[in-house]
Amino acid sequence: MAKSLTIHKGDRVHVIAGKDKGKEGKVLSSMPEKERVVVENVHMIKKHSRPSQKNPQGGIIEMEGTIHVSNVMLVCPNCGQPTRVARRRDDGVRIRTCKKCGKDIDK
Repeated sequence: MAKSLTIHKGDRVHVIAGKDKGKEGKVLSSMPEKERVVVENVHMIKKHSRPSQKNPQGGIIEMEGTIHVSNVMLVCPNCGQPTRVARRRDDGVRIRTCKKCGKDIDK
């Protein structure tokens, strides 16, 4: 069964737990099957890479790691605050709604 997350690629999120608590960033990718997301400039990890055509020097690359979706909160584009997400159906389409201001997140 396919899982569904309330946070999607391109959303702005606020980190609420972990070493990067308090940071905000854009979601670069989401993995619903693992319940994890990649947020820009959050949970930076170092990855060792072999020399290749793309990177002939090789070396250590710093990149974003994944964090669990429970450690982030969606930032409402309308009120600009971290909020929980309500879901409602409108003509068979699921629409995310802000719990603080009550406006729709999805257009």
